[in-house]
Amino acid sequence: MGTVTSALIDLLRTDLTAAHYSVSALTGLWGIEADAALRRNQRVPARRALVALRETLGREETTATLARLFVLGEPVSRENLDAALPLLGAVGAEKLGLVVPVGDGDAVRPLLDLRPYSFIDAAGAGSWWIVSDLGELALGHPLGENHVLGVGGASLTLSGLIMPTPVESVLDLGTGCGIQAMHAARHADRVVATDISARALELAAINVRLNGIDNVEFRLGSLYEPVAGERFDHIISNPPFVITPRAPGVPSYEYRDGGMEGDALVEAVVRGAVDHLTPGGVAQMLGNWEYRSDSDAFDRLETWLGENALDAWIIEREVQQPTQYAETWIRDGGTRPDTADFDRLYEAWLEDFAARTVTRVGFGYLLLRRPVADKHTLRRLERLADALGHNAAGIGAHLAQCLAAHDWQAATDDAQLARATLTVASDVTEERHYWPGQDDPTLMSLHQGSGFGRSVPLTTPLAALVGACDGELAVGAIVGALAQLLEADENDLLAELLPQVRGLVSDGFLEAPAAAPGSH
Repeated sequence: MGTVTSALIDLLRTDLTAAHYSVSALTGLWGIEADAALRRNQRVPARRALVALRETLGREETTATLARLFVLGEPVSRENLDAALPLLGAVGAEKLGLVVPVGDGDAVRPLLDLRPYSFIDAAGAGSWWIVSDLGELALGHPLGENHVLGVGGASLTLSGLIMPTPVESVLDLGTGCGIQAMHAARHADRVVATDISARALELAAINVRLNGIDNVEFRLGSLYEPVAGERFDHIISNPPFVITPRAPGVPSYEYRDGGMEGDALVEAVVRGAVDHLTPGGVAQMLGNWEYRSDSDAFDRLETWLGENALDAWIIEREVQQPTQYAETWIRDGGTRPDTADFDRLYEAWLEDFAARTVTRVGFGYLLLRRPVADKHTLRRLERLADALGHNAAGIGAHLAQCLAAHDWQAATDDAQLARATLTVASDVTEERHYWPGQDDPTLMSLHQGSGFGRSVPLTTPLAALVGACDGELAVGAIVGALAQLLEADENDLLAELLPQVRGLVSDGFLEAPAAAPGSH
């Protein structure tokens, strides 16, 4: 990035700050309903609100000018843009490639999307401005194949999953507009961000500079090529995992399509992770995987992981039929239903799936870890389709706590576990159902308020054990008292309950004193 460009970006930052160009300011301009409509790709309510505001004030409000230009994608007068960005001005915005003159030059239209973004993570609340390519709403036609996406739903999902454990180095594989690298910069000394798209790296570099982040390095290349021979404490990736037919006439969008057949791109990222992680290093990514014929996709995922090479925790969140999947991603590219192009692409997608006998496509989260001293302890593949619990700062902290808890109980034999004092997590509640007039419950369960919002059925002994876990009494002492109360054999009861206790510790229902985030 040249000195002149950097100076212009700094002026833009100052202007956006002075204009109070923020998420809350935009919501204040057009209201919650118009916000929701924009998320559905409808700008009429927001446009009407801005018109009403201008009529009320008798002038164009500064923040409204920026919103009209960079969010709604509409032209504004050069005079109004000069007023909204007094230091950068319309001329500086042109030099940065943000706008281009319209007609006689008295107005400008956007070349890029520039909008505020706010978040909360383990380090607290934050806000940035994110530059990306114009979306379908502003373009008025389908996206180009080299489109650089802004902060989409997958980006938000992954940023919420990022474990906030402080580390020395992070690799953001396939950085796109740079949003994950920016999040990683909050818990890492240095971040290396790669992408196969030179344009994506150009916009990501603008975003990093615009938001005053100085510990991110950008490299051009595919997959792990730009970091050959290097290892990182944390790898994060929102890879181009969308399964797209490799057929003539089917658009291949750089931001979502990896150029490989089926789910091979996700497989390549998974298989390559072990060679680029430090001992104890963690990789986190999103992905799709195919169910072929009558086989379980998890069987294929197991082969990607290899024998004892990586600890793995894979969570499938959703499964779609081929028809649903095709419709979702054809529409995502801007091709509208009930058109000849849509039908043509739909046919190509279904032909592609049929060629590999794909019956369903799974989507989920992958957490991989290179074991310390190659001691493999975690291989967990599960399906969690229900809504998450309440995680105000994202679920990343919960994942870190669960990993630490797993490590603690994996290193703790049954005798040590019986001597341990456990505590019920603060977000855990117990639910009991009774038949009318009965003293004993017919159904008991534990519920997790945060994390994955899990529910666990309880037997009478397990309910009593959990209820007594106050950090004072050891597990063995509680079981001994229960054995007397229930007139059961203590050793048999201990053998029944300890595996269940291990599960509750690993899932975050029960907390062990030594299970601190970041331990390995």
